[in-house]
Amino acid sequence: MDLPLNALRAFEVSARHLSFTRAAEELHLTQTAVSQHVRKLEDRLGRRLFRRLPRGLALTDEGQALLPVLSETFERLSATLASLQTRQRREVLSIGVVGTFAVGWLLPRLRDFQARHPLIELRLFTHNNRVDLAAEGLDAAIRFGDGQWPGCEAVPLLDAPLAPVCSPALAHRIRTPADLGRETLLRSYRGDEWPAWCEAAGVRAPLLTGPQFDSSLLLADAAAQGAGVALLPLRLFSRDLQAGRLVRLFDVEVAVGRYWFTRLARRRASPAVQALRRWLEERLGEAG
Repeated sequence: MDLPLNALRAFEVSARHLSFTRAAEELHLTQTAVSQHVRKLEDRLGRRLFRRLPRGLALTDEGQALLPVLSETFERLSATLASLQTRQRREVLSIGVVGTFAVGWLLPRLRDFQARHPLIELRLFTHNNRVDLAAEGLDAAIRFGDGQWPGCEAVPLLDAPLAPVCSPALAHRIRTPADLGRETLLRSYRGDEWPAWCEAAGVRAPLLTGPQFDSSLLLADAAAQGAGVALLPLRLFSRDLQAGRLVRLFDVEVAVGRYWFTRLARRRASPAVQALRRWLEERLGEAG
C-alpha cells in the first residue's frame, strides 16, 4: 500500500503528544495541516486511528498498534541519515611528524585543532625524519631539514636554531665554550651540528666521540640524566628548561635547518590538508 510519508509522520508525532496542536509545533505546520494529514491517512487505511475527544485525542486499537512500528522506523531512519551525513563530511588525515616536533609543539596544542576541525580525523605517525609519503600512504609530513625533498612541496613552519644544554649538575663546571672540549658531546645523526656550533662560538671543534642518537627526544633525555651536552632546538624543549631538567649553557645558537610542512607536489591538497596547514601557520605565528 502506497502511504504518504508526511501523513505517517503527522500521525506518529500526534500520537506521541496526543495533540494536533503540539504536533504542529514540532513539525512547524499549522494544526489544520496536521489534522488533514492524519485524516488522509485514516481514509487511505479505512480505519480510525484517533478518537477525537473534547479535550484532546485518544488512540484507537489500530492507532496503538501502528504507533510503535512507526516510532521505531523513524528513529532508525533518522540515525541512518545522520550517520551517512557524518561519514560523507568526515575526512581522515594521515600525517607523519618528526618526534621532536610532535612532543615539543604539536601534542600540547592538539585539542585546539580538534576543537576547530571536529570533522577531521587526524592520524599521527611519528618518524625520525626519514619518511616516504607515497609508500607510507601519508597525506603530509612535518620534517626537519633544508626543504629540499624531491617531488615534494615544502612550506616552512618553524626556525629551530640549536643551542647546547645539559643537566643542572653538569652545568656548574662549564663556564666557557672552550670547556666543552673536556665534556662528552652527545650527537645526532647529523654530523655537522657540533662543528657548526663551535665555529659560531669561536672555538675549535673537539674530536666527537660521544654517543649518537637518531632522535632528539632521546638526546634530550640523555642530557637531562647527565650523560653529556646536547645541541637541541630550545623552543621544542621549553617544558624541560622551565622544569629545570635541562639548562642552557650559552647564548650562541646555530641554524642547520628548520621544520617544514611537506606533501607530494603531484597530489592535490585536500580540504583537510589545507586546514591543517593553515592552522599550523596560524598557531606558529603566535608569540611564544
